[in-house]
Amino acid sequence: MVPIVQGLLGALTYRGSEGQWAWLLHRLSGIGVLLFLALHILDIFLLGLGPGVFDELLFIYKAPPFRVMEVFLIFGVLYHAINGIRIMIIDFWPQSTLVQRTLFRVELVIVAIIFIPAAIAMLAPIFRG
Repeated sequence: MVPIVQGLLGALTYRGSEGQWAWLLHRLSGIGVLLFLALHILDIFLLGLGPGVFDELLFIYKAPPFRVMEVFLIFGVLYHAINGIRIMIIDFWPQSTLVQRTLFRVELVIVAIIFIPAAIAMLAPIFRG
């Protein structure tokens, strides 16, 4: 196998437990939020070209696929923020590394409690028609 492919497969191989999942989700959510920010900057730039150009592209935001992407954005922002708090707790209180698995699980519960009702509310217009 090509060394580059072997290296990529090695990087993607699961080697940890909660810590690696937390790291991977934190990176992915950060990249997702960054991509949305770039799209938002482009969107605001279009407003500078005139309200007509901006208004013509508003149909994109009301389309069902974009609503689903907004749900992923909410998950990304929420997870990234709460995981950041978990990371700060571990940084400021080194003895909390002994319970980092519990912290990760509590984080997931908090994210689920906030995210699930928000996702249902956001996707409701799609299912109502």
